[in-house]
Amino acid sequence: MRARSMWAALRARGYLGSAWPWRAVAFLVSGGLLGAAVLVVLVSGFLAGGVLAVALIGLPLLVLTALTGIPVAAVERQRLRLVAAHGVPAGQHRVPDRSGLGAWLSTRLREALTWRELAYATLFALVLWPLDALAVALALALPATMAAAPALVAVDGEAKIVKLWTVTTWPDACAVAVLGVLLLAAGGYLLGAAAAARGDLTRILLTAKDGERIAELVRSRARLVDAFEAERRRIERDLHDGAQQRLVALTLALGLARLDAPPGPLADQLAKAHDEAGGALAELRELIHGIHPEVLTDYGLEAAVADAADRSPVPVDLDLRLPGRLPPSVESAAYFAVREALANVARHSAATRARVGAQHDGGRLVLVIGDDGVGGADPGGGTGLTGLADRVAVLDGTLTLSSPPGGPTLLRVEIPCRPSEQTVPCA
Repeated sequence: MRARSMWAALRARGYLGSAWPWRAVAFLVSGGLLGAAVLVVLVSGFLAGGVLAVALIGLPLLVLTALTGIPVAAVERQRLRLVAAHGVPAGQHRVPDRSGLGAWLSTRLREALTWRELAYATLFALVLWPLDALAVALALALPATMAAAPALVAVDGEAKIVKLWTVTTWPDACAVAVLGVLLLAAGGYLLGAAAAARGDLTRILLTAKDGERIAELVRSRARLVDAFEAERRRIERDLHDGAQQRLVALTLALGLARLDAPPGPLADQLAKAHDEAGGALAELRELIHGIHPEVLTDYGLEAAVADAADRSPVPVDLDLRLPGRLPPSVESAAYFAVREALANVARHSAATRARVGAQHDGGRLVLVIGDDGVGGADPGGGTGLTGLADRVAVLDGTLTLSSPPGGPTLLRVEIPCRPSEQTVPCA
């Protein structure tokens, strides 16, 4: 069975005859060279940046030096392929909220992964690469010098072994050479163990922690929600500007043809077709409104909630105190929560009146929908609240329901968000 890591190769037969010892040498030698280069970059960057910081010229240099860990970590993750069949997954750096160099720098300097990678680069430059070089020197350079003793005696008449003793005779040189070859074989295993241990350390230091994985998962889910909402808006626009306009034109054409047709079977057929086209147009408008209401996109959550209240068969009292536009995904989740709640009020509560309140408090959108109905609402009873709770949870929000038998029913939705810079267009 083919070994897939350095540790497995060390335990397998034929290790010295495989490519793994050479991979260990390549890993440790490249680590020594890269570490020395990183040391020069870090020391030069921080010293020059610190000296020039008084004139503000060194601040950009300090920032660039602080970002050195990002490329170093990326190279290190790929170098691990020399001692294992696969490297370490790339660090999950956050995606900036907006485009531009400033947003990218701000995001990188505020996330923990950037500083952890800088800490690794510093450890690499100060400690790890000297250990790599020492392991190669002990396991490879010394035995190689001993194995070359006969050649050195033949050329110079003597061989100095690490300046500790001098060999001048052929029997001694041959004995030292044999010992050097044996030490080379042992050094191959030593280099393999050193490279495997060094690789494990790098993997531990550069592997994302569980908290970072969870945070990135939450951010990725939020990005998926944003993409989903953008696609809903695109479908709504396509239906509104395409199919709906064609149906309007067809309805007008059938209406004109109906007026021009003489009484008889043809007029009756045109009247029927005109009524069917009108019904299809009304259904399409409701479908478009259900996918993503245009008023929500154009005028924001307050206007969309007011529109939903106007459409409700149960009278609705509104108390909306919002600072302006909110992120599109938050507005969409809040709107559909209101619409689903009002639909449940109309279908199940036997209420005579409902109320909707919304405010932005402490960095959270707080939405409260209540009614004076009979209560007893069950989230698992097919009311659509489970889907709403999942949708709100994706945005790191919460949905709570209080509906004792006899009423009243109170639905509370909280979603963390900040007001958007987008302004509401004038009506």
